[in-house]
Amino acid sequence: MKILIYGINYAPEPTGIGKYTGEMATWLATQGHEVRVVAAPPYYPAWRMADSHAGRGRSVETMDGVQVWRCPLWVPARPNGSKRVLHLLSFALSSLPTMLRQARWKPDVVWVAAPAFACTPAALLTARLAGARAWLHIQDYEVDVAFDMGLLRGRLVRSLVLSAERWLMRRFDVVSSISRRMVGRAVEKGVAPDRAVLFPNWVDVDSVKPLGGASPYRAELQLPPDAVVALFSGTLGAKQGLHLIPLAARLLRQRCPNLVFVVCGDGQMRPDMEAAARELPNMRLLPLQPKERLPDLLGMADIHLLPQDPGVADLVMPSKLTAMLSSGRPVVTNARPGSEVAEVVAGCGVVVSPDDAPAFAGAVEGLAADAARRARLGAAARLHAEQHLGARAALGRFSQRMELLTGVSPLPAHALIEEDAGARTQTPG
Repeated sequence: MKILIYGINYAPEPTGIGKYTGEMATWLATQGHEVRVVAAPPYYPAWRMADSHAGRGRSVETMDGVQVWRCPLWVPARPNGSKRVLHLLSFALSSLPTMLRQARWKPDVVWVAAPAFACTPAALLTARLAGARAWLHIQDYEVDVAFDMGLLRGRLVRSLVLSAERWLMRRFDVVSSISRRMVGRAVEKGVAPDRAVLFPNWVDVDSVKPLGGASPYRAELQLPPDAVVALFSGTLGAKQGLHLIPLAARLLRQRCPNLVFVVCGDGQMRPDMEAAARELPNMRLLPLQPKERLPDLLGMADIHLLPQDPGVADLVMPSKLTAMLSSGRPVVTNARPGSEVAEVVAGCGVVVSPDDAPAFAGAVEGLAADAARRARLGAAARLHAEQHLGARAALGRFSQRMELLTGVSPLPAHALIEEDAGARTQTPG
C-alpha cells in the first residue's frame, strides 16, 4: 500500500505522539509499504526547535525507509491557550500545500493524528482528491481538553467548535483511539459504531522489562542502597498534574527518610520542578534521557508516579503508562472511579481521588513501606503489558485493519470487526 501519514509530531521526538507515529511509520515501511509523512520539524517536549532542524524551513528527508516532508510552524517559548491555538493553526496552514501535493502520489490511505485536529480538513481533502481512504486517529481529545481546562471559553465558541469537530469526524472512513472509553467518546460525537475502532498505544515488551539487577542510575545519582525511588518520567506538561509530586515530597520528607522522588523529562513545567527540587532534598531532577536508556531509567523505580490533572483525566490515556507497566513496577495515580486509567491501574497499583495530595502521598508512603506488595503489583503490571500492550500485536492488528480498509486483506470483514468489539469489551488487568 501507499500510506500517507499526517501529524504535527514525528520522530525523532522521543516522547508522546511523535514517538508512536515514528515507530508506526517505520514498522509499516519494514512490512513493505510505501510510507510518506508530512510533519513539523522536531520541537517537542522542549518547546523549542531541535538544533538539527533550526532554520531549515521546508525540507524532505528519509528516515528508516520513510520519506518525511517537514513543514515549518511557530513554536511559542511559553505556550498558553491562545498561543497553542496559533501554534497548531500555523502548522495546519503551512502544511496544506504539501498535503495537497501528495494527492498526485495517489496514496491508498491518508492517516492523520489528533492533536492537531486543525489538520483534519487538509487530510480529508487530500484523501478525497486522491481517491484514498481517510483514517483519523485520536490520541487526545484536544477540543474537549481545551474547554475543560479553560484554554478556550464561551458558549458560542464551544458550540461552533464542537459542531465543526462532529461534522469532520463523521466524514472519516475510520476513527480510532487509544482506549475503550475514548472510542466510545467518538461514537458519542457522531461516528458510526462500525467505523470507530480501538488502536491502543504499545510498548516493546522485549526491551522494556524488569531488570535482573540494580539500575545503573542508582549509582549515578548516588542513591543509598536502601533508597526507595518514586519516579515520574515523561513530558513535563501543564495537563500532567505534576504539582502533586513536590506536594507529596514535602509531606513525606520527614515520614519516609529513605524515599526519593525522581522527576525526569522536559516541558513547560520544568522551571516549576527545578524550583521545587532546590527546596526539597528528597527530590531529584533529570533531563530527558536517551531512548536506549529507557529500560534502565524505568528499572530504577520502585514506584511509578502517574499524576493527572482532574479536568482531563477522563479524556486521555497517558502514553507513558504502557512503559511503566512493562517495567514491572507498581503505579500510583489519581483518577476518577470508573475511568479507564483507574480500571487499568487498580489491578497493578494504587488509585486515589483526583487532586488529593495527601491521599497521593499516602499511597506512595504505603507502597514504599511494603516491598512484598510492590513486588506483587509489579508482577501484575508486567503481565498486563505482556497480554495487552505488545508492539507486534498492536501494530499487526492495525496493519490488518488498514489492509481490510483498502481491500488488500484476504480476511473477511467480520474477523477484524469482531476483534475490535472484543477489545472494546475486555476487562483490563
